[in-house]
Amino acid sequence: MSGLFRKFTKGFFVLCNIGVAFFFLLGCYASYFNQKTFWFLGLLTLASLYLLLLLVIFMVFWLFIRKKLMVISLISILLAWVPLKHLFKFRTRGEFAMTKTPGSMRVMTWNVEHFDILEHKTAPEKKEEMLDLVNKYHPDIACFQEMVVSDKFPNAINYEPAFSERMAFTDHFYSFNPKLDFDDKHHFGIMIYSRFPIINKQTVSFPPNDYNSIFQYIDILKGEDTLRIFNIHLQSLKFSNANRKYIADPTLQSETDLQKSKNIIWKMKLGFAKRKLQSERIKQAMNESPYPILVCGDFNDVPNSYAYNTIGKGLKNCFAEKGSGIGRTFNSISSTLRIDNIFTDPRFNTVQYTRISKKLSDHYPVVSDLLLTGSGKN
Repeated sequence: MSGLFRKFTKGFFVLCNIGVAFFFLLGCYASYFNQKTFWFLGLLTLASLYLLLLLVIFMVFWLFIRKKLMVISLISILLAWVPLKHLFKFRTRGEFAMTKTPGSMRVMTWNVEHFDILEHKTAPEKKEEMLDLVNKYHPDIACFQEMVVSDKFPNAINYEPAFSERMAFTDHFYSFNPKLDFDDKHHFGIMIYSRFPIINKQTVSFPPNDYNSIFQYIDILKGEDTLRIFNIHLQSLKFSNANRKYIADPTLQSETDLQKSKNIIWKMKLGFAKRKLQSERIKQAMNESPYPILVCGDFNDVPNSYAYNTIGKGLKNCFAEKGSGIGRTFNSISSTLRIDNIFTDPRFNTVQYTRISKKLSDHYPVVSDLLLTGSGKN
């Protein structure tokens, strides 16, 4: 009887190990599937690092029970080695040098979460800290998402000319949809600041022309080189505080709990489908650029996702080049969410990269120093 029980238990754990390996591989290669039809695979992309941890646990388990069965986890990890290289970097984190390498360009991307406008009365110091942080790192190009400022009213809480003056940028480009204004004084959009001359500014918008269906780019002159900078903010999941609380402590004890879970799944399904379309449109615009490109922004998706791989195809990712660990950039929900990125044309070398671990918005700022090695002329 005990032998039969051991055989059953062993078979059960083997099946569990195979199941985890299967879902792990699906999550790592979900970008190869049509996101509109197989949207649910996006859930596995979000869970990839957790599934990887389970595979490692199984390897340790089989090490003491039956070593040969470690091969299940080992083979699945080896099969996923290419996408895994974008999920995690086995590097020690070096100090970020505040002094720029001669000829390099410092780029920052940050979802600034309205620049603290909702807390301007209760925590007015936070906006000052955010501006001080930007000035401390002194980026040459800063791409901000969820930027709430006024370009017409000097008495507004966030008045754009005051931002430009405070951060000493020479030029900027603000893209927004006036139908989605934050209030009667402030717009809600995406912003690129530059210390280099901007010679071209474009907002690209598609129906329904809402916030996440637009993106922007500028052409700048850096010495004799012309560069094109994209600033994007892909479809967010639009989780409410109630959604986030439920994710932190999920239950299915009542009809209300079931509705909460359905609401979260519906938002995720919509997000995966919209990001697919948005990333394809952005990639088309990128392919039309006559100049070396940089792509900065909030992808609202992880490195093995369809959006990440569509936009990043043929480009370098600054985290993959110089980052370390997981590189989490969203400081809520999960510790594995690296959803903010800087992609570069292959002609750029990434000199250094850092994620600034200071919680001033719901995203951490990302900064990288870049050096153009080839000509940026047309």
